Amino acid sequence: MAIEISVQPALSRTVQDETMLQAEEVAAMLRLHANGWGAKRIAKEFGCARNTVRRYLREGGMVAYRGCIRASALDGLDDWLRERFFRHDGNADVIRQELAHEHRIVLSLRTVERRVQVWRRELKAQKRATVRFETPPGRQLQIDFGDTKVSIGGLRVRIYVFVATLGYSRRIFIRVSQRQRQADWFEGIEGAFLRFGGIPVEVLLDNAKPLVEHHDAVTREVRFNTRLHAFAQYWGFRPLACAPYRARTKGKDERGVGYVKKNAIAGRRFESWAEFEAHLDQWTREVADQRDHGTTGVKPAERFAAEADALRPLSGRAPFGQLRDLIRKVQADCAVDLDTNSYSVPWRLIGESVQVVVIGGRVIVRHAGQVVADHALCLGRRQRIVDREHFVGVAGFEGAVHAERIEIEPAVLLRPLAEYEAVVGGGW
Repeated sequence: MAIEISVQPALSRTVQDETMLQAEEVAAMLRLHANGWGAKRIAKEFGCARNTVRRYLREGGMVAYRGCIRASALDGLDDWLRERFFRHDGNADVIRQELAHEHRIVLSLRTVERRVQVWRRELKAQKRATVRFETPPGRQLQIDFGDTKVSIGGLRVRIYVFVATLGYSRRIFIRVSQRQRQADWFEGIEGAFLRFGGIPVEVLLDNAKPLVEHHDAVTREVRFNTRLHAFAQYWGFRPLACAPYRARTKGKDERGVGYVKKNAIAGRRFESWAEFEAHLDQWTREVADQRDHGTTGVKPAERFAAEADALRPLSGRAPFGQLRDLIRKVQADCAVDLDTNSYSVPWRLIGESVQVVVIGGRVIVRHAGQVVADHALCLGRRQRIVDREHFVGVAGFEGAVHAERIEIEPAVLLRPLAEYEAVVGGGW
């Protein structure tokens, strides 16, 4: 008597793919075995391993796959690995080194990478996650610099764009310069105060070297530049530094810099620096202040009405002045060097050390307690600023050369910074 059992051969199944066998297939195996089929024939019919069939026949039905669990040297270290993974920003090689140093476990880099792979998606999400921080009116001003190139007078010039953004109204102030020194940061902040007509409670800034001497990424300990402390004390605001390597903390201004570069500057050409500055001023008033802001949905100029009264008044303060007191040696070309520019001094002082004071847009050179040169501060680079009177008596210049010995008085103690307090206002 022939018994027919309908079986659907799994011809496409690979020999090792045991997990694809269904409960009804295992039941069919048992019925075939009861009718005299051997394990080899059943395995061929179902397209699986002979040992798989034997295990099912031995167990008398469906059984879960019991894989071989292999011990690992990293077992029990998951909490330690996770903490080090996020501490070192996902750097598996550093974790491998610390494993060898702290736990005496020496593994290949690939082994460590496989073990920490489960946390990489979480780390990536953590980096991208940003909690929007909205500040009340008059609370915060965010500042930053960006650089780009612009066509001025037919030449492509690299310029630096200072952008200050009020946290509440999103109103911006722009100042462009050819450098990114501490003086440019201070002048940009002062320009923003004057444009907005008041001073916020705090200024959030980047970790730029002219402003921040040290910022620990782990402890968040910040050490600001001493001149920044003096500047902040003079104007009465509190400086804050955004987290290291987390420029998104200062997101309002980061986007503001990009907005200025792409909308106000990109693709435009200017005949002169003055025309460039005039364009940015007009663009700020007519475009940036009047647009519907993407986040607030309100024009910054309209939203500023609620912020203007919250800013603390300027109280008639004069600019900080950015006093610089330097010592320079007069070169053979009768000049002293300052910020790539050279300023002339009387030729008799060649080889002498002189005091150079930069204040109020002037470069004042003193020797032996006397002012020997006074020039307007040059904003360009690699320029030579000359007073022709300084060369009278030099061969080839108008007039005869003085051959007699010139007696120069011995230099007296240079004037201390304290004497300039009355000029710039406030103490150091």
